[in-house]
Amino acid sequence: MILLWMTVYQIPMHATTLAAMDDTTTTTSTQVNSPLLNNLVNGVVDYKGRPVLRSTSGCWRSAYFIIGVEVAERFAYYGVSSNLIIYLTGPLAQSTATAAENVNTWSGTASLLPLVGAFIADAFVGRYLTIILASLIYILALALLAFSTLLPSDCKNANCDSSCSSRIQVIMFFISLYLVAFAQGGHKPCVQAFGADQFDADNPQELRAKSSFFNWWYFGLCGGSTVGIFVVSYIQENLSWGLGFGIPSIIMVFALIMFLTGTMSYRFREKTQERSALTRIGNVFVMAARNWRTSYSTVSPQEQACGTLSHQDPCKFRFLNKALVSHDESNEDETVCSIDDVEESKAVLRLIPIWVSCLAYATVLSQTSTLFTKQGATMDRSIGSTFEVPAASLQSFISLSVVILISIYDTVLVPVTRTVTNIPSGITMLQRIGTGIFISTVSMVVAAVVETKRLKTACEYGLVDDPSAMIPMKIWWLLPQYLLAGGSEVFTIVGMQELFYDQMPSDLKSVGLALYLSIMGIGSFLSSFLIVVVEKTTRGNGEDGWISDNLNRGRVDCFYYLLAGISAGSFVMYVYVAKSYVYNRARAL
Repeated sequence: MILLWMTVYQIPMHATTLAAMDDTTTTTSTQVNSPLLNNLVNGVVDYKGRPVLRSTSGCWRSAYFIIGVEVAERFAYYGVSSNLIIYLTGPLAQSTATAAENVNTWSGTASLLPLVGAFIADAFVGRYLTIILASLIYILALALLAFSTLLPSDCKNANCDSSCSSRIQVIMFFISLYLVAFAQGGHKPCVQAFGADQFDADNPQELRAKSSFFNWWYFGLCGGSTVGIFVVSYIQENLSWGLGFGIPSIIMVFALIMFLTGTMSYRFREKTQERSALTRIGNVFVMAARNWRTSYSTVSPQEQACGTLSHQDPCKFRFLNKALVSHDESNEDETVCSIDDVEESKAVLRLIPIWVSCLAYATVLSQTSTLFTKQGATMDRSIGSTFEVPAASLQSFISLSVVILISIYDTVLVPVTRTVTNIPSGITMLQRIGTGIFISTVSMVVAAVVETKRLKTACEYGLVDDPSAMIPMKIWWLLPQYLLAGGSEVFTIVGMQELFYDQMPSDLKSVGLALYLSIMGIGSFLSSFLIVVVEKTTRGNGEDGWISDNLNRGRVDCFYYLLAGISAGSFVMYVYVAKSYVYNRARAL
């Protein structure tokens, strides 16, 4: 019983005291403690810093709270972002070009800020506290956003052609808008990483559950965004912009309450007295750079130890092995960096080629909210004799297809493939990402074929010179490319989330998820850059370029084929990188 009490409350015992205990007492104590010790989860504590039991903490009992928080956050975020361009061109009276530029800049910034939030969380504050602070900022920002819509305008009469917004209103709106971006930058990577922390990767059952967590996490994300797009957009356009921005603020209040409610069941990563992972990894690169003239024969004994203690190939990123020796090339002194530090650094470095090869995928996915919508705006969107489908509403089919396909993936595909591969997640994370990249390439080809038919129809009916004319071709022709885009997300997006979380050092899980999010942000910027280059390159001699204001005179289909080619090249690059990738744990995922 003494050992039991000391194990639970982490009381140190002197070695001589342990030696004084007889064999009978030790054997009996071990037998008593064995079930309890097996139920303890290593490396985690509860909210009071005490050891936690597997049966009463973490796993799905905690994940449900966290997934619910993400559903609410995505509802709030898409409640603002999905209709932002309408508010900018409407009440704020900005031109379409200016509004589109502002939306793209804000969206790209929002996708990159998680790197900042994740760094703050992993290096200083911790994920739990970062989520609480980000939620409070979120609530404040959304409340200010709603308040800014209630400020008086500068219009003197109903026929005012200029912006009806006062300068203070515009300033407050954009400050609030970027506060929203900053808040979600701290909220999004930390919530997902904290959710994955609730599963013990060393337990086979919880390892399988963690793979399912990433699936159902994205299920909830898409569900929240779909409801937010439909409900909040309708309220904003038909009732009140103030109410439309205020409701997300109220939703975030409930999200914070929900998160705090689950506190007693959460597992928290145990704090160590070691230097932070960022410091350790940075030191490896600094020491390797300082020792760049060191011969590999000097490093050889350490390299052999590195290969012995780790399943990694010591020749992979071999230059980092130079951090294993001191600056004077002495093998007798303590090494500047440990083998574990070098292995952590290599694990981070191995993800960079994967990151680069996925950028084309993010560029392709950016078209779903821009050119796909422009295509739909020119087509027959009528249902019956009175109702007309908004062109942007087809974006919701991406989320709907994700919701349906993730259910099928997790309940059918994973169990079937698991019996063949003996891998807990059915297929490896890299195989999953590659499958999605291939599907996105197919989606671009399909989009190009549909656009070619749309242009042919416009020509047949003599509508080429009428940009405002409705092409007698149903908008439902666009559904396949939207559904394929959703299918690619089920594989690539969820796969990237799991990979960038799983393969980062334990202290940098949030940074790993922020790296995945940065792929989408950089992809948006690359898409805008590519459009500008193509427009300037293909326009000349008085003729419209591929991307024209009059879509009927443009050749968006050629642009789609270009994207398909870029995506195919990226897929080949990805396959090459993935084949040489070595997981940072000796298990296939």
